[in-house]
Amino acid sequence: MAAGFSEFDAWTPAAYVPRLLTVVDFAILPDELPSGPVRYELDNGRLVTDRLLTIEDLEGLPDDLPTGPVKFELDNGRLVPMSPPVDEHGAVQSNIAAELKFNAERSGMGRARTETSVVLWRDPDRMIIPDVLFVANRSLPIRCTREGYLATIPELVVEVRSRNDSASMISAKVADYLKAGVQVVWVADPATKTVTVHRPGRDAEVFHDNDVLVCEDVLPGFRMTLASAFAS
Repeated sequence: MAAGFSEFDAWTPAAYVPRLLTVVDFAILPDELPSGPVRYELDNGRLVTDRLLTIEDLEGLPDDLPTGPVKFELDNGRLVPMSPPVDEHGAVQSNIAAELKFNAERSGMGRARTETSVVLWRDPDRMIIPDVLFVANRSLPIRCTREGYLATIPELVVEVRSRNDSASMISAKVADYLKAGVQVVWVADPATKTVTVHRPGRDAEVFHDNDVLVCEDVLPGFRMTLASAFAS
């Protein structure tokens, strides 16, 4: 590893390998970001930087690479390239988002969003892009960073598990959401057609088959069958 890369733990965590890059992708990455110069290396396709990055730096990164579209998250300053969702993932995401939009937002409970970057904390910066989120009325109006990222912590976050998402990756994200103040995290798994509900200080609860998903403390009266969540 080149000088400077070993000065801190810059490696993308092993749990986060959803989007490997190529040398062709590497060639178009900017060597100057808002917070200053940066150098990159590729470790078997994993992108490594020589320093921690910030929310502001994301504005200087491309959203399209030679190998396809890319989105970036920040794991405590470490850059994590993310792949766009495939059809199965997108179907579940849109199903859940539609239920929240039409049966919760339109009932006056708050605001639903999809694939909106959320800043969980700063210094080092942690930013995740949930598949779906819901901000309850008590947290309105929504606050955003100068770049347009969500600064308000949502009450509910939904992660749709992709085929290449490891269990450790999902667990790390859930833990960080709850640490930041998210009250409820739903992890929808299209492979098993289950939704696992996480809350701070409580055991996870798994919904499956003909169960009805509820969330009375955030969405009073809201009901969603798992069949509707996983409809293709």
